[in-house]
Amino acid sequence: MRAVVCRKPGEIALEERPEARPAAGEALIAVRRVGICGTDYHIYEGRHPYLAYPRVMGHELSGVVLEAPTGSGFALDDCVVVNPYLSCGACVACRKGKPNCCVRIVVLGVHGDGGMCERISVPTGNLYPAGRLTFDEAASVEFLSIGAHAVARSGLKPADRALVVGAGPIGLGVALFAGLSGGEVAILDLDPARLDFASQAGLAARTILADGRTAEQVAAATDGDGFDVVFDATGNRASMEQVLLYVGHGGALVLVSVVNEVVAFPDPELHKREATVICSRNALRSDFERVMAAIDAGSVPLGRLLTHRTTLASAALDIPRWTRHKTGLVKALVEIE
Repeated sequence: MRAVVCRKPGEIALEERPEARPAAGEALIAVRRVGICGTDYHIYEGRHPYLAYPRVMGHELSGVVLEAPTGSGFALDDCVVVNPYLSCGACVACRKGKPNCCVRIVVLGVHGDGGMCERISVPTGNLYPAGRLTFDEAASVEFLSIGAHAVARSGLKPADRALVVGAGPIGLGVALFAGLSGGEVAILDLDPARLDFASQAGLAARTILADGRTAEQVAAATDGDGFDVVFDATGNRASMEQVLLYVGHGGALVLVSVVNEVVAFPDPELHKREATVICSRNALRSDFERVMAAIDAGSVPLGRLLTHRTTLASAALDIPRWTRHKTGLVKALVEIE
């Protein structure tokens, strides 16, 4: 079968790979859509901290069931959402109900080969019926679940002032679910075009351009108090260290992105705020279900978010191009028919 493989940093190709064969407890899925994530661009650039090459990329997946174990609840041609976080079920995190940070986690497309291919075998416990969702919508659930999980972790309350730093797809998902949770949402970014997009899509009540006046704008937006919750979704160490200063006293900082570097905070600033620093990793089934319900209810502006498309045959050309040139790009999908 055909698969898009990142052979090493800077080298990506369409290859013939062995046919997927389901093991016990797995279903065989014909992949229909693959969302291209910041993770995939980082893999191409060689900047992902958890990855070994070569790797079939792709973890934002929708497809149809070709084969499923008896009693699994899935039937031929069922449309499914794929949860790409394969957990062990036995470690300390899994025992605490946190398979998203399983000690031995395998994320499709990162720790193991992913779904940017024609067919993939997945444990049936990682498949969710898509219901009325289209293939496009079903493939968008995972990236939005990252934001939904971060908001759930944050303890955000209705009317809390929330700042999302980074207006990429993950940040936009955070902003969306912070707003759906009743927060008063502002988005901060370096790119005026991304801020305009977020505003026009209705994802933020206020936008803040990261420039020499950022601190003044934060103060003006919060009557000098700072934000109740600040989410960093930049994947940039300098930003992650800076945004503590935008957290109000008694507030929380949620680190959504991950970098392969040491992140440090000035202890006096951290302590005087009695700030809570929270890391958010992946998502839980409850987050997937919340996102699916929001999409089904028409609360997610996917028509705006899905800006680019490619095919399995063209992805090896388009991914390098989109890595370098992201003007107008929010979320791209690989279509496989």
